[in-house]
Parts: sequence; C-alpha cells; structure tokens
Amino acid sequence: MPDVQVVAIITAKAGSEDIVRNALTDLVEPTRGEEGCVSYELSQSTVDPTVFVTVETWSSKADLDAHMQTPHIQAAFAAAGDHMAGAPAIHPLNLIR
Repeated sequence: MPDVQVVAIITAKAGSEDIVRNALTDLVEPTRGEEGCVSYELSQSTVDPTVFVTVETWSSKADLDAHMQTPHIQAAFAAAGDHMAGAPAIHPLNLIR
C-alpha cells in the first residue's frame, strides 16, 4: 500500500500567531516518533503569518487516524483552540502522475 500524504492548514486568529505556533511546534517531535510517521514538517506562511501548514507522510490511513487521537494532538488543539480562526483543514492527497 502506498504512503498516505497529507497537507494540513491551520489558521490562527490575527494576534494569536505565537500561541498557535508554540502549540504546533510542540507536536513536531512527538509526531515524528509515532508509529507509521514517515515524515512531518511544520511551516509558517511568509505571505500570511496567520497560516501554518504541515506536510506529512504516513505509512497508512490507520496510522494517520491513530495520530489524530494522540494526547499531543489533543493537547495542541486544546492550547490553540480559541486562538484558531477555524477548524484545521486536513487534506489527505491522491498523487496524480
């Protein structure tokens, strides 16, 4: 089965960029250590500093689903929740060749 590639877009409320960045940064190392995590990169837009993007690769959809239930994901969403402009937009991708 091919790897599952995902792009997640998280938008902070204006003025809350530092809070959201800190919550998301706390996810990076624990996520990289998860079963099935092939890669996990966090970036912030240079055009709009309220926009954060993760580019992720998982071994399977089950690994991605398990990731979404981890304590560190729940803690990050709790810490950033009121500071986000809306729900994260999570996009599993189909590679077009």
